[in-house]
Amino acid sequence: MPMHRPVAAVLAAALCLLTAACGSSPDDGTHDSTTEAAAARTGYPVTLDNCGEKETFTKAPSRVVVMNGASVAEVSTLLALGLGDRIVANQQGYGRSEVPGRAAAIRKLPTGDIKLNDAYDIPREAMLGLRPDLVLSVTTYGFDQKNGFATREQLKQVGANSYVSPQGCDDDPSRMTVADSYRLLRDMGKVFGVSDRAEQLIAAARKNIAAVSDKVRGRKKPKVMVVFSNMTMGSNEFSAVFAHGIVNDILAKAGGTNAFENAARTTFADLSKEKVAATDVDAVVVMAYNDPDPAAYAKKLFKEFPQWPAAKHHTYVTLSDSMYLGPSNDLAVKKVAKMLHPDAF
Repeated sequence: MPMHRPVAAVLAAALCLLTAACGSSPDDGTHDSTTEAAAARTGYPVTLDNCGEKETFTKAPSRVVVMNGASVAEVSTLLALGLGDRIVANQQGYGRSEVPGRAAAIRKLPTGDIKLNDAYDIPREAMLGLRPDLVLSVTTYGFDQKNGFATREQLKQVGANSYVSPQGCDDDPSRMTVADSYRLLRDMGKVFGVSDRAEQLIAAARKNIAAVSDKVRGRKKPKVMVVFSNMTMGSNEFSAVFAHGIVNDILAKAGGTNAFENAARTTFADLSKEKVAATDVDAVVVMAYNDPDPAAYAKKLFKEFPQWPAAKHHTYVTLSDSMYLGPSNDLAVKKVAKMLHPDAF
């Protein structure tokens, strides 16, 4: 079933997606004495230049609001850093995760009992009523007054800092890479005084990805379709097919290439059925956004396009948060690589 248009619009604009340092990373921890010790070592104040705004933190935030933005990167990053107890309201969640326990941990977080707006996010008055000291948004969309949200200036007036995730300043996730996931981890590490933990996660992710890339180096690069299951973003049936963004970096590291990279300059390619049928697709990555059965969508595609090599060999994998911006991109790299090059593992 196609997604409601307000959410689809936010997702298309905000995809950060779209997430994490390593498979053994904690996914639902809370801060403890090590958090305070790390903060003491890091030292405050900490200042970030974020989308042209100077955000200065005199101490680690303790009342964090995570806006929806059709993302899960921000809440997953906080959980990976052991900061779940700092969240007073979270609106993010995909219902699934490649990290064991993460989806359940996200479901357990407080939501603030907010009546959401038409974009399924937190309107201005409700936001101010939460008394946050930090608000996280995927893009500047979440701080736009005309969308009914609290602006960054309004938040400053009530003592709250704000943060826009990497590549969210101009709402253009088409240039996003795995390095942006590291940047999000690093920035949150600085803000909360847990830089050591952030750097450990980044180092582990880089090591995991390098090990996979070494195994598939020099091999033929299969052409991969990366698509959201049961979702439309434009005028055509296949408007939720990725052309650019972090998924392309993940595919490259996994020894593959995007079959529709040249179909558009934007994040998504709004494709006709004829264009999809005429393209050789060796494998499919189905990305699930609150879809309980993404495998069924893959099987539907194979029935519709039996001429694809992917359909003939039934080559697909279903993923969720690890294919987006966030702390678990290494998991996606490994799963995609195993699908494309099983004999290398």
